[in-house]
Amino acid sequence: MLRIYEVIVLFLGNRKPLIERIGRHDRDLADQARRAGASIALNAAEGSGARGGNRGARYASALGSAREVRACLHVARAFGYIDVLPEEAMARLDHVVGTLVKVSRKG
Repeated sequence: MLRIYEVIVLFLGNRKPLIERIGRHDRDLADQARRAGASIALNAAEGSGARGGNRGARYASALGSAREVRACLHVARAFGYIDVLPEEAMARLDHVVGTLVKVSRKG
């Protein structure tokens, strides 16, 4: 299992109140953020057990989902559902994205 998996799970757990706040304004956007967040963890875990091209494909899916979570947070901020994007959270998400970029390229 990738070490980044624990970072992903911690990031998701810490974002629960933020996603709930988004959900008070836009249930669909909150649901999208939750599903994309789960997809990061699930695809990263699946990739850890895969071989060859499947490994890279799962990590690439996790990467796409991480970028989707980032976009959900940016949209929520743009629509005024949340006031600020927590710096620590965005830095952690950037770390996840960076790691997934590297491992998805290794295949």
